[in-house]
Amino acid sequence: MTTAFPAAAQAFCERLGIRYPLVGGPMYPCSNPELTAAVSAAGGIGIMQPISLTYVHGHEYREGIRMMRRLTDRPIGMNALIEKSSQRYHERMRAWIDIALEEGIRFFVTSLGKPDWVVERVHAAGGLVYHDVTEYRWARIGLDSGVDGLVCVNNRAGGHAGPRSMQELYEQLHGLGLPLVCAGGVGDRGDFWQALQTGYAACQLGTRFIASHECRASDAYKQAVVDAGEADIVLSEKVTGVPVSVINTDYIRRRGTRLGGFARWMLAGKRRKHWMRLFFGLKSIWQLKRASLDAAGEQDYWQAGKSAGAVNDIRSCDSIVRNMILPGEQKQ
Repeated sequence: MTTAFPAAAQAFCERLGIRYPLVGGPMYPCSNPELTAAVSAAGGIGIMQPISLTYVHGHEYREGIRMMRRLTDRPIGMNALIEKSSQRYHERMRAWIDIALEEGIRFFVTSLGKPDWVVERVHAAGGLVYHDVTEYRWARIGLDSGVDGLVCVNNRAGGHAGPRSMQELYEQLHGLGLPLVCAGGVGDRGDFWQALQTGYAACQLGTRFIASHECRASDAYKQAVVDAGEADIVLSEKVTGVPVSVINTDYIRRRGTRLGGFARWMLAGKRRKHWMRLFFGLKSIWQLKRASLDAAGEQDYWQAGKSAGAVNDIRSCDSIVRNMILPGEQKQ
């Protein structure tokens, strides 16, 4: 079946060499290589998350990329978190990007920081860089750095959600003249087409793909996404120090969602906030890894966006993509 997309979406597909304007968003800890490859094989583009690939799912980095290439010959992308939290991490990210380029990856999504050095590396190899943004000032940094497009994270997203709605973010950023990807709140076909008709070039989905057969998250986590309604998604400051969208489980209710006075004081200081962010980062990496793979579901510490309200079942990535794009598709 042929599907006619708006011009911006059609251009996005042609430039990336994919069939559908749909991005499988990078997720810590849920982006295992089978999931990333399955989204690409289904006609979208899956974005690998290097820390998930290596730390959570135990793959040597280059071999993990090659595993995905064995699973599909369709394009895959890479997420580069480029905040300079330490020189060692920055050097590792540079090496990861170089290896990805060597292995044929040509689509990169940068998060945090100034992506100018990534743009320089990737453009030299003929690739594309899109930058995660939640508002105009971050988009301006991306534009000035030479990025090819923006991933617009709205207030319905999982993980680090932005402060603005899908429509507000589009109105704020479309004048920059870059292709925009809608990230947040896309849980069904209606949401998907609404975003494209608004003017977005593509949609990025994360939460919907947690509830997929290919995702290695625990069955308890997947079922929690299926069972959650929009009202069950809350913002917690206690994951990373800034608001993160999570399912309001017993664990979250016991722990609370607001930072204490000491943490706020630490984060308010120019020098000391680095140490607090490092503490939150290391703690959340460990906790989220344990929770996502805990088959018993006792570690109910689960990230998800408000699109969980539209997720009613667990199915294959191929079925999810087809149901998002094509009318009348019910393939499991």
